[in-house]
Amino acid sequence: MARGSTRPTSRDVAHAAGVSQAAVSLVLGDKWRGRVSETTAERVRQAAHELGYRPNLAARNLRLGHTRTVLLVVPALTTEFFAGVYTGAARIAAQHEFGVVLYPSPEGVGPARDPFHSAQAALDGVIASSMAADALTAIRGDQLPLVMLDSDPEGSLGATTVNLDIADGIRQVTEHLLALGHRHYLHLGADIPSWTFETRAQQLATRLAQTPGTTLRTTHAPISIEGARTAAEAALAAPDPRPTALICDDDKLAAGAYKAARRLGLRIPDDLSITGIDDLALATALDPELTTIRLDAELFGERGMHALLTVLDGHTPDKNDIPVELVVRGSTAPPPGP
Repeated sequence: MARGSTRPTSRDVAHAAGVSQAAVSLVLGDKWRGRVSETTAERVRQAAHELGYRPNLAARNLRLGHTRTVLLVVPALTTEFFAGVYTGAARIAAQHEFGVVLYPSPEGVGPARDPFHSAQAALDGVIASSMAADALTAIRGDQLPLVMLDSDPEGSLGATTVNLDIADGIRQVTEHLLALGHRHYLHLGADIPSWTFETRAQQLATRLAQTPGTTLRTTHAPISIEGARTAAEAALAAPDPRPTALICDDDKLAAGAYKAARRLGLRIPDDLSITGIDDLALATALDPELTTIRLDAELFGERGMHALLTVLDGHTPDKNDIPVELVVRGSTAPPPGP
């Protein structure tokens, strides 16, 4: 190897082993049988090991028509949940020598712009989290191997879907509040037109409709603390019956609801129980700590990447939803007496 070179080449291996570069390519590509002798193959492997030679995967992948690169599209980078999704996806990708490009859609759940000159040429597949499937048409994501996270299994352009069992999460939190004795509910929903939030609203309404004597009102807010405070304050100040339990679509919405309750002189949980969904770090920063549904974002990302790799291998991934868990803390208690 030439002095000053920082990385050995296949030419260096060929020189050290006394063979041609073509022979090195055959041996290290595991295509040598019937073309070179076992002795020669071992000599090439030994030379490569002693020189510390590693094949140029980028060049090899270009020759094969694969980049071993996956695009992960998320609605935003303003929440730690999607950071967890990326962490889990990147961990599994690295184990399979894939790279992950993270791309926040500028329009949230709206159409995603093509971040490359041609996404089809630059990518092997796409994972899209919490977005409508047709939002991917601009990057031709619908023409690449595609996995949709947190999306409608019946409306995802035939793509593979990986979902959290969010319906069961709503069931768990509703059963918890019903068992405490709550009958009057306010749902603070996310003001985002997506399948996951529609599922939460439908599951909550269905479950409460099965329990006589319950009432349910719904208001919507953007996923921001101040937006949630404004919406919750107006809803809580409405005429009776005042809700004794406030179910929020997100921990940020719950934080805004805390501010609204205190502005109205309501004590949590003595006058009003509040629940969230996500179990962000914020949940334990609130006082009292927030009862919420824990969503394992990293596992979500891992499962999404496993599903895409399975699709790339020509197989069908498992379709089991990822379990979620109710975490009971200090923000829920029985309703106040009459």
